[in-house]
Amino acid sequence: MNAAFGTGGVVLGLVGSLGAIITLAVGLRGGRTDLLKMSRTYALMVLGGALVSFAAMERALITRDFSLKFVATNGSADTPALYNFATLWSALEGSILLWALILAGYTVAVMWKFRARLGDPLVAWAMLTMFVVCLFFFGLMLGPANPFKTLADVPTAGPGPNPLLQNHPLMAFHPPMLYLGYVGFTVPFAFAIAALVTGRLGEGWLVETRRWTLFAWTFLTIGIVLGSWWSHEVLGWGGFWAWDPVENASFLPWLTGTAFIHSVMVQERRGMLRVWNLSLLCATFALTILGTFLTRSGVVDSVHAFSDSTIGPLLLGFFGLIVLVTVGLVGWRGDRLRSPARIDSPASREGAFLLNNIVFAGFAFVVLLGTVFPLISEALTNDRVTVGVPYFERMTMPIGLVLLFLMAMAPVLPWRKASTETLRTRLLWPGWIGTAVLVFAVVVGARGFAPLLAFFLAGFAGGAALRQLALATRRQGWRGLVGRTNGGMIVHIGVLMIGVAFASANSYSVERDARMCLVAEEGCPSTITVKGHEITYVRATSGATAARAEVGGEFRVDGKIFHPTLQQFPNGTQQIGKPSVRNSPIDSTLLSITDPPTASGSIALKVVVQPMIVWLWTGGAVMAVGSVMAAFPGKRRRPIDPTSAPVPAAGGKPDAEPQDDPVPVGAGA
Repeated sequence: MNAAFGTGGVVLGLVGSLGAIITLAVGLRGGRTDLLKMSRTYALMVLGGALVSFAAMERALITRDFSLKFVATNGSADTPALYNFATLWSALEGSILLWALILAGYTVAVMWKFRARLGDPLVAWAMLTMFVVCLFFFGLMLGPANPFKTLADVPTAGPGPNPLLQNHPLMAFHPPMLYLGYVGFTVPFAFAIAALVTGRLGEGWLVETRRWTLFAWTFLTIGIVLGSWWSHEVLGWGGFWAWDPVENASFLPWLTGTAFIHSVMVQERRGMLRVWNLSLLCATFALTILGTFLTRSGVVDSVHAFSDSTIGPLLLGFFGLIVLVTVGLVGWRGDRLRSPARIDSPASREGAFLLNNIVFAGFAFVVLLGTVFPLISEALTNDRVTVGVPYFERMTMPIGLVLLFLMAMAPVLPWRKASTETLRTRLLWPGWIGTAVLVFAVVVGARGFAPLLAFFLAGFAGGAALRQLALATRRQGWRGLVGRTNGGMIVHIGVLMIGVAFASANSYSVERDARMCLVAEEGCPSTITVKGHEITYVRATSGATAARAEVGGEFRVDGKIFHPTLQQFPNGTQQIGKPSVRNSPIDSTLLSITDPPTASGSIALKVVVQPMIVWLWTGGAVMAVGSVMAAFPGKRRRPIDPTSAPVPAAGGKPDAEPQDDPVPVGAGA
């Protein structure tokens, strides 16, 4: 029954998508608004099909219906309820099903938002584009990624999901957040295609989609931060970002999406950077498909990636089609995309946005090159070259420092042109704050040119953000913090917290491997000290449940108890480490067992102490809060004519700060 309902839901979604494409195409060709308005019915059909399929698969997992190949391969009667529910997106076919469900949800949300304008060709073309994407993913589920295949010989039990995917609750939240971000970029992409097709290339389509873009970016940000948190607490290596190909696959659309969120303000304000914005938006969506290809084709080796599958060529072909259509449409509309205005001075907000675009594009190119170069090398020479962490750290560190500098400078720059007096006045307090942060870092023992420069620039940029927030609250009270400008400054502060955490952890972490004994003996102490933390081996531990067996140890660290273990799952061929982690505002202490307790009472332990790691997770939360605040309208201001001269302020200075001056780097919706 689960297979029948699930397959029926997939067919319903496929038929709804195909019917919508045909109906909208005919309606657009003949100018029939009655047909265009039928997208409402088709959107509900697609969502209904996705919901039925999703419910059927979850029912199959909950009832342990091993007649489905997906459940027999990934389900287990012993898997705890939370991880059993999350098993749906722990493997290829289920992840495509979740993708289709979220995509269908976005399609209905767009339909509902623009329900009064479904007869508008711009909205109709956007809906048609979204239905094309729906058709592709529902088609995958009827073909090579069918989650409802059945088995002739039904097993009585299944192995359960990958052991690494069932030992931390974040597994239930990290992938859905990523998918909400990935799939969410379909909405602004669809409107960008609609604007190119209809020739309505003004700023109207940007206004229609800016909140959709911001929310997609926010979900992607949360998903990436949760993934780093999961990696830190599950994999036992002590880190949080390894430049893994699948990590990079989520980071790439984040980079281009961030660039778009910034530069779109220039188009809204002065009608500039139209080609940049269309290209960035379409590149962001294309990179989500490329990331899907890297994750689900089996071409990369990663703890995050799925096994080999046959959908890789289809995803790569879809990616190529997106790039081809986008480039073709931008080239076709090239003459109409010319800006009516020009950048008056590099020392202006427009100039900062343009440099911001170039830096983010360079960052994305460096990450993309390092990610796909091994695949290209293998395809050409049949010999895969490894591109490791040193390449990414060496290439991205200077780019990151430049971005910190831009985060400090861009908020204080006026539109059109900045005078020396203006910059001196606006940079005074940020400069002093950056200097104070640098002095404090040196006093507490920080050393090294790169991290100290990062701390100074973070303090400098933080001062610029706090200055903007202080001005807003002085003018409007606490309600002045709501709105895209000041919400963006809160996002900046979150980014700076993550930057400081990243620089501190990479530069000043301490790692030690030790063999410890319950009773101290020569060469095997019972207590060790690592970076000021006293660690005592208390006792060996062991236990077993239906889901797993584990051995480990109990350790006392500064009076607190840690329980790192090695876990053995029924479907696992080796023991999986489960570290024990405690975070404080100052540092993070991680204990991981590298060798189980012996009969003689010894145990092998890895200790990793990293400063300020908790700032990374906190910074992610601050970014999420700032993004939500940026999504709500702040104080309204009269739009500025792109061709008009600057309006002098009350004091006669044309570059005086406006009441609600849009600020780059971080917000924008």
